[in-house]
Amino acid sequence: MSTQVSQNRALFMSTLAFTVSFAVWTIFSIIGVQIKEDLMLTETQFSILVGLPILTGSLVRLILGIWADQFGARFIFVSTMFVSAAFTWLLTIASSYEVMLLAALGLGVAGGTFVVGISYLAKIFPSNKQGTALGVFGMGNVGAAVTKFVAPMVMVAYGWHTVAQVWAVALVVSAVLFLMFTENEKESLKNEKRLSFMESIEPLKKLQVWRFSLYYFFVFGGFVALALWLPHYYVDVYNVDIKVAGMLAASFSLSASLFRAAGGYLSDKYGARSVMYWAFGVSVVCCFLLSYPSTVYTIQGVKSDIEFSLSMGVIPFTVLLFILGFVMSLGKAAIYKHIPIYYPNHVGSVAGIVGLVGGLGGFVLPIMFGLMNDYLNVWTSCFMLLFVLVSIALIWMTVAIRRMEKEKYPVLKEPQDFPEMANMNKLEG
Repeated sequence: MSTQVSQNRALFMSTLAFTVSFAVWTIFSIIGVQIKEDLMLTETQFSILVGLPILTGSLVRLILGIWADQFGARFIFVSTMFVSAAFTWLLTIASSYEVMLLAALGLGVAGGTFVVGISYLAKIFPSNKQGTALGVFGMGNVGAAVTKFVAPMVMVAYGWHTVAQVWAVALVVSAVLFLMFTENEKESLKNEKRLSFMESIEPLKKLQVWRFSLYYFFVFGGFVALALWLPHYYVDVYNVDIKVAGMLAASFSLSASLFRAAGGYLSDKYGARSVMYWAFGVSVVCCFLLSYPSTVYTIQGVKSDIEFSLSMGVIPFTVLLFILGFVMSLGKAAIYKHIPIYYPNHVGSVAGIVGLVGGLGGFVLPIMFGLMNDYLNVWTSCFMLLFVLVSIALIWMTVAIRRMEKEKYPVLKEPQDFPEMANMNKLEG
């Protein structure tokens, strides 16, 4: 079988498996509402139950990434899916809140399959195709939209237990298909020395890795946070029905997922750095416009006061969100294009810590959105926070790149994509 056919099949099966895993990872966004009613949970208990899979799925990414480098990504990928499927099925027989928490803890590892897939595909594809491949793989984020669209229909017809059962079976089936139709990355593994744990985490000493993590905290953590927050936002700010709010919020989730492949392709063709500049630049503009609160102005006129207001309607708001999701999608792909270029022997561990920090953004940011609403009493404060985050990321990226070019490559007149690769081992910024 040709190498290209094998690569394409690995990419397709990896993306399918990740899509199912991501759907499971966000399952509580739908079934959690019914579970809350059945168990008569408090708001705090409900928040913990819904947030726990996001938290645990983020925390396990580092160790799963390291194991992928040490023991083979294909083996870790399948093992993670089987473990998550078992805990998803546990939901169907759980009769107490404590068991529900245990099940949420276990099924949350499905969110860790992302870094494992990154490690696997980075060893399968050559560097000039990695951006496109990893971008296509990242489209598996659309699993969140799949859950939002499909799970409600299943739950209404058959109950939430059936949703958990179907999602668990889907995980097992996709894991088996992945095993049947993919090959182990033996060719790359047999030529590499197996890294110890300390060797695997060596790149984490570099400031650059944490800079990448901040980028991902915004583009992925912000995506997850908004996906959770927007239905609530639409209902309370624009007074739309919950079904309409769900559909409008799903449009953001789709734009922030489906265009990830485009980000990978553009990163391969024009350079990941250029894509990052566009992603962050447009995000700054979108977040600034979205953060402007509805305001009533009074002008003291000659005969009487003149009043007018500035506010954003639901249609322009949704359009801006779609654009924001689109550039977030590009940014997510571009960040992971950097990793196998800079750290070819530590893809799993670096992808793990970047994914961990990004995932934590999906857990922390919704909490911060709520706190800012309470203390600032402004609905658009969530976008104010995102504006600050992306501005910091853009400034830090620009300063770091200019410093590297000035100190290491003073003869360069124009920014180059990865010019520092010649001295990669010396790179700290």
